[in-house]
Amino acid sequence: MKGTVGELGEFGLIRELTSRLTTTPAVRVGPGDDAAVVAAPDRRVVASTDILLEGRHFRRDWSTAYDVGRKAAAQNLADIAAMGAVPTALLLGLVVPAELPVTWPSELMDGLRDECQVAGASVVGGDVVRGDTIMVSITALGDLRNQEPVTRAGAQPGDLVAVTGWLGWSAAGYAVLARGFRSPRAFVEAHRRPEPPYHAGPAAAGLGATAMCDVSDGLIADLGHIAEASKVRIDIRSGAIDIPTQMNDIGQAVGVDPMQWVLTGGEDHAIVATFPPDVKLPARWKVIGEVLNPSALPQVTVDGAPWTKKGGWDHFGGDIES
Repeated sequence: MKGTVGELGEFGLIRELTSRLTTTPAVRVGPGDDAAVVAAPDRRVVASTDILLEGRHFRRDWSTAYDVGRKAAAQNLADIAAMGAVPTALLLGLVVPAELPVTWPSELMDGLRDECQVAGASVVGGDVVRGDTIMVSITALGDLRNQEPVTRAGAQPGDLVAVTGWLGWSAAGYAVLARGFRSPRAFVEAHRRPEPPYHAGPAAAGLGATAMCDVSDGLIADLGHIAEASKVRIDIRSGAIDIPTQMNDIGQAVGVDPMQWVLTGGEDHAIVATFPPDVKLPARWKVIGEVLNPSALPQVTVDGAPWTKKGGWDHFGGDIES
């Protein structure tokens, strides 16, 4: 579609965006009414929300609108899965300048729709507003399907720490893009379009996971959330984490130890969980550490010692990687 958002108008834009959507059986009333109606057979709704701001969370010269849509959906749907729930629906709040070409929000919606399809969910509504810069606000919903939610607060001394999904790939891709390159493509794409293991969250709940979260702020930072909520210490075994050859090559090229990306790089949206030691984990889960009694050491250690390099993400402190 040609033209700008301003030329199309609010209601024309809404019609354009909603025309691109698909639905699922969970959606009883979709876009077009005052509110959506989504089935909640469990009678409990898991909800999460997030905001992406242009220039802060994405750049249009690095990512297409479709990429931004996939990423915006993924990071919210991963939060639902990390509670042990099945994603069901997504709501979009969109702020765009009037002069923005209509193709940009249209492709954004395509990305949202396609990522929802991967997770088994659908976009069910939202709102569009004129503003000076692009802002994408997402609310994701999920269903526990008669499971108890897996929070950050249940880890026990003796539990195993296991992860499924990529670690450090997005951070390595960011390092490549920041230096003006576009390859290795697999790492650049990991930054543009993370691939959370959605089905692993509910499966982990079924296996008896005691605590769980997705890796959005960095492995050490997110395990720190579990350790703090559970009042335990968590020790990561660095030797248990495989680093791909290409990630090592990128590290050598840019002068960064790739273990820094693995331990502190965020936005991969892998899922990390703690399990009782007698649980037999499927091959997709990699045991990378253990839960210990609290001590005077930091709540998360690496090979028994404090991680001396700062890392992780704080939205008000910024990227605190050294």
